[in-house]
Amino acid sequence: MGKLLLSLALLAVSLPAAAGWVVGDARPDAPALAARGAYPVGVRTESLVHRDQFDILRATAANPAPRYDRALTVEVWYPARLAAGEREAVVYTDVLGAGANNPARPNTPFTFAGRAARGAAAVTGAFPLLIVSHGYPGSRLQMSYLTENLASKGYVVVAIDHLESTRADKAGFASTLLNRPLDDQFVLDTVAGWSLPGSGHFLAGAVDAGKTALIGYSMGGYGALVAAGAAADPLALKPLGLADTSAFVARAPDPRIRAVVAFAPWGGARPLWSSASLAKLRAPLLFVAGEQDKIAGYEDGVLRLAQEAVNAPRYLLAYQNARHNVSPNPPPAASYANSEDFSAYAEAAWDSARINNINQHVVTAFLEHTLRQRDMGHYLSPGSALAPARIGPGLAWRHWPAALEKPD
Repeated sequence: MGKLLLSLALLAVSLPAAAGWVVGDARPDAPALAARGAYPVGVRTESLVHRDQFDILRATAANPAPRYDRALTVEVWYPARLAAGEREAVVYTDVLGAGANNPARPNTPFTFAGRAARGAAAVTGAFPLLIVSHGYPGSRLQMSYLTENLASKGYVVVAIDHLESTRADKAGFASTLLNRPLDDQFVLDTVAGWSLPGSGHFLAGAVDAGKTALIGYSMGGYGALVAAGAAADPLALKPLGLADTSAFVARAPDPRIRAVVAFAPWGGARPLWSSASLAKLRAPLLFVAGEQDKIAGYEDGVLRLAQEAVNAPRYLLAYQNARHNVSPNPPPAASYANSEDFSAYAEAAWDSARINNINQHVVTAFLEHTLRQRDMGHYLSPGSALAPARIGPGLAWRHWPAALEKPD
């Protein structure tokens, strides 16, 4: 009985107390740009198949190049036109755990509320595209506080469930290493096709895929950086157990990728990238990290990435005393039954809803600046009174302009 009362007490002080609060809502202390935008938000689920891909997890000496079809579920949030009586009220279903058949962390379904209208009609308009990639393991719903918020501000947001990398189907790490940038590119190409007049898709005429940003958390951040032009070093991949790294080849970045938001990107501390590889990045970069991150690393990890991507404009928001979980939604109530599930969402020294609001503010300023070319200097300049470092204690904000260089 004592344990039950303690659990209920912890739940009461950890979840927001305001009646009707939903993940992503702005608290009274939220910075200005955390507020939702002017558009109602619609949401739909789409099932995609990336056919005839290299199946790295089943490659053997006898069969070195097996192929398979990659099934990808994506969640799409978009500016919507609501019909009479239609409301922005949705229930999302996700799972806890760390892969199938894990007795320590079994896949446990849970639901949570969001502010979007399931199946609503899309508003026609050239809205920039945001592609969101979760951690390992994670899910497409892991950052709904941000995806809904950005859709309300006039973006089409597509979040991917990466096959073999979700909480429901976690498999070998090699699949995540290989497929993250490939999945991002496939989704970009797919949505660009949807956007064409006459495509028959509900997003026809609603998306400008020529203005795309990649948003990734942890391994999603890794994949976004690779897709944007920073190829991983084959020598650094070998210690990860990959006997053959020939599939990890440098690719010219898609010119439609205009910006990258990397939350706690994994790989800098390995290091998976050489300075020369990081110097190939050109798109503006926003890094968000915890200064006590032991998974991605901070000084030898995320900070190093920001410092060595010298040919891109870079911003870095650092949460002091935070670890790796500077990106997800707050811990769902169902996670309170398992300390490892809870710790996959929570930050010990920070309130997750507070982090969410700060992220909404900073990502909004960065995307408005990079994708819409709006002057957001009063929010992004480190010396400004409205810069993130002035939001409150515990935040550090840095900016590096792109270096002048000779053309390639």
